[in-house]
Amino acid sequence: MTAADTEVLAIPLPPQTPRRLTPGRTPGDLVFRHGTRAIGVLVLVITGSIGLFLGLQSVPTLRHYGLSFFTETDWQPERDVLGIAAVLLGTVEVAVVALAIAFPLALASALFITEYAPPRLRATLVSLVDLMAAVPSIIWGLWGFFLVQPHALHVARFLHTYLGWIPFFDVGTDPRAAAWAQTRYTASVFVAAIAVAMMVLPMACAVMRGVFAQAPAGEREAALALGGTRWGAIRAVVLPFGQGGVIGGTMLALGRALGETIAVVLIISPAFELKVRVLEIGTETISALIAGRFGEASTGQLSALLTAGFVLFLITLATNTAAAVLVSRSRSGAATEI
Repeated sequence: MTAADTEVLAIPLPPQTPRRLTPGRTPGDLVFRHGTRAIGVLVLVITGSIGLFLGLQSVPTLRHYGLSFFTETDWQPERDVLGIAAVLLGTVEVAVVALAIAFPLALASALFITEYAPPRLRATLVSLVDLMAAVPSIIWGLWGFFLVQPHALHVARFLHTYLGWIPFFDVGTDPRAAAWAQTRYTASVFVAAIAVAMMVLPMACAVMRGVFAQAPAGEREAALALGGTRWGAIRAVVLPFGQGGVIGGTMLALGRALGETIAVVLIISPAFELKVRVLEIGTETISALIAGRFGEASTGQLSALLTAGFVLFLITLATNTAAAVLVSRSRSGAATEI
């Protein structure tokens, strides 16, 4: 090494600072990012304003009736007796029975479309199921009243005949009589729940189908390579993978069923009483109560109706929030590398 080389090495180098990398975002990306953020904030503002409005409108009712508003079953404005205990129970009954009908249908439809249907038919089946969500509520209500109810009362009589010893399926009449009382089985929770079930089925099926379609191919092929059948692969891979989606889709459908209005109004016969007999005529839900009494309500009754709507709003919001959390915690999008 020469003296010149030594002098060059002795020259101090300037401090090296890491170069700052700025992600390059196109104008389209910036517009999309800020646009979606603004829409999300707008949705939160609208939802919060609805809840705030209903909460403020509920103050006079809660001051006047207190907690008895939640325990009273009658709705008689002329006697100044108002309560939502009966309609709250009817709301839950219609939603739960509808979910009991829609859940197996939605699960079977989602599994058939993603696992068994020929590829050339999947798009058509998906479109047909999704189109069910576009049918107006009033159409489902008319369908349930004119087409389903004449046949559903025979199913209700069958359930009452063989399962009437369970209070849930009791009607309070003799189902084996020669002239059995058909009118006791009409306009019931059971009939209304059938129409509501067809309305919530597409929502539950869409969520389940989306999760099942993302099941990791590696685990699925491994199950088949080990000698498993198609159903064995579904049971070992697809269903565990989509467990969160199944629960989340079911709860989203429950949230929709809790607030269904027009179809229930067209089918059920209003009755303000606490009963668990879903096959018997007569019940009422919160949404049907609001729709039926809003037009002729006085100032005090209007506040009571908005209080009932506030209770339904809180129940639906809690249900949908829990469903969103469960869907986000599912294994959707997970991959398996071998």
